[in-house]
Amino acid sequence: MDELELEFELHPQLVEDCVLLGNFPLCTLLLLNDSNYPWFVLVPRRVEVSEIYHLPEHEQRQLMHESTFLAENLADLYAAHKMNIAALGNMVPQLHLHHIVRFRDDPAWPAPVWGKVPAKPYTVEELYELRHKLEFLMDAEIQFEPHDP
Repeated sequence: MDELELEFELHPQLVEDCVLLGNFPLCTLLLLNDSNYPWFVLVPRRVEVSEIYHLPEHEQRQLMHESTFLAENLADLYAAHKMNIAALGNMVPQLHLHHIVRFRDDPAWPAPVWGKVPAKPYTVEELYELRHKLEFLMDAEIQFEPHDP
């Protein structure tokens, strides 16, 4: 772990809104606690980075690798109609990339998901099942956080 990673902390809003799943080599993988949409967030473990171009070039490439790997696996897992990937940062300045699995029959289709319907937190059972599927698909790339059975 390098010095920047040692100083890294998730933004409090991400901590409040998300469930920690694990870590890619560069990014922490989060699940937004809203079961209306399969909604994942990648956060590079770097201090005071708000834009992709703030990362050194090799970390930009690593971020793209992790993002495309995640998107491809989520699209396959959920049989997505569309993958929405965005780095907005208007409310949370810490660099983070949303990966939202979209379906033609989801509550917000075809509009953006933000604020369309109230968040519906995952149940313990839903989280367990989701973790199990992700671990099966992506265990070679992600160091998953331990969780209770």
